[in-house]
Amino acid sequence: MRHGIPNLGALQAFEATARLGSFSRAAEELSLTHSAVFRQVAGLEERLGVQLFTRVRRRIALTDAGAEYAARVRHHLDQLEKDTFGLISRAGLGRSLHIAVLPTLATTWLVPRLAGFQRDHDDVAVSLSVRTRPFQFNDHPFDAAVYHATQLWPGTVGFKLFDEKELVPVCTPAVREVIEGHPEGMAGVVHLHMMSRPDVWREWYRKQGRDCPASVGAGPRYELFTMLLAAAQAGMGVALVPRFLARQALAGGQLTAADPGVLPMREAYYFSYPGQEKPSEALLAFEAWLRNEAAVSNELSR
Repeated sequence: MRHGIPNLGALQAFEATARLGSFSRAAEELSLTHSAVFRQVAGLEERLGVQLFTRVRRRIALTDAGAEYAARVRHHLDQLEKDTFGLISRAGLGRSLHIAVLPTLATTWLVPRLAGFQRDHDDVAVSLSVRTRPFQFNDHPFDAAVYHATQLWPGTVGFKLFDEKELVPVCTPAVREVIEGHPEGMAGVVHLHMMSRPDVWREWYRKQGRDCPASVGAGPRYELFTMLLAAAQAGMGVALVPRFLARQALAGGQLTAADPGVLPMREAYYFSYPGQEKPSEALLAFEAWLRNEAAVSNELSR
């Protein structure tokens, strides 16, 4: 027994609480009760002799020591997860890849194509996990990532999948009728927002040479483009989304253009992996397959 290492359950409870900022949310993620998570964290603090959180009424915040320890614990838990996953995959299927992806792009573009890769590489298990913000590969258990940026991440090797090109305002035909009949046009309906892109509506109005109505900022915000598209299709307002994500709904008539104006985008979608490490055969095979799929998609979009 390693007497210097705290209980794994306590470390998991602490890491989840630190990441989510709540005992209740950590309990939900870990399928435990609030009191169980609280006891695990309190016991960890007692064992370490260090206060990890400050508690003010019902709110908690990491101390400086807690924040530093949380980052280290998260790194080791991620590495343990990667090592465990790799062992299971090698024992059962041969080779494995763990790819960080953007949720909407994975759901609408990558996953529907993965069956083609598996047909030719049935000994490679490809697992996908969601990451919406940039990260360092050294701190996370991923072999590669698909992400949205203006260029490849520093220190990585890879390629551009395709340009985002432009964002288009979309809504249901019924909402479009409201816009056309309203004296203030689009300002008369709710504007739906993407949390990670808080300024795009303001930029869209500026690009069209119009003043951005004050009411625009009052609309609801969503974490994922899938949520934004679902809200638009439910008639909740007008959404500004990448054209390629809305293409199917536009073609099927569920959505329509709320306005002919578009917002050109400099960003693109990239695939890359750490440049300082020799890539595995499985990763190189996946990269070659992904290059071909991206080339086909780019050709079809022209």
